[in-house]
Amino acid sequence: MKISARSRYATRLLLDLAMHDDDSPLRTTVLSESTGITVQFIEQIIRPLKKAGLITSRRGATGGHILARDPAAITVGEIVSIMEGGIRLTDCVDDGSICARSATCRTRRVWQRASRVLEQELGSITLADLMDNPAGLDLID
Repeated sequence: MKISARSRYATRLLLDLAMHDDDSPLRTTVLSESTGITVQFIEQIIRPLKKAGLITSRRGATGGHILARDPAAITVGEIVSIMEGGIRLTDCVDDGSICARSATCRTRRVWQRASRVLEQELGSITLADLMDNPAGLDLID
């Protein structure tokens, strides 16, 4: 599975909103400058994030976007799941009817297990974790 640009950019966008010091909304143009994501792509990314309740938006001269939840309550796994429609390495992980071989497939359980591990790991990393550790998470124990 390759994490899409939508998921990577959504994570970057939410982290930028989380790191914004005050409660004032950030305009899309400001977010574009600070994240390097085009305004058009930000507008596409924001829709599902708003629908999921991670972002609220205000219209008008002082409008913009604001993080709707505590950064400690938003995981990278949740973001990827919202943007990708779930975390799974293959389509047959959740729906065995997609493939005629699912019932006898010797590798399907591998993809199911690996998908669960990926989901658990991404679900354990919050925006607050990324804010607290600017150098990135220590991935090697």
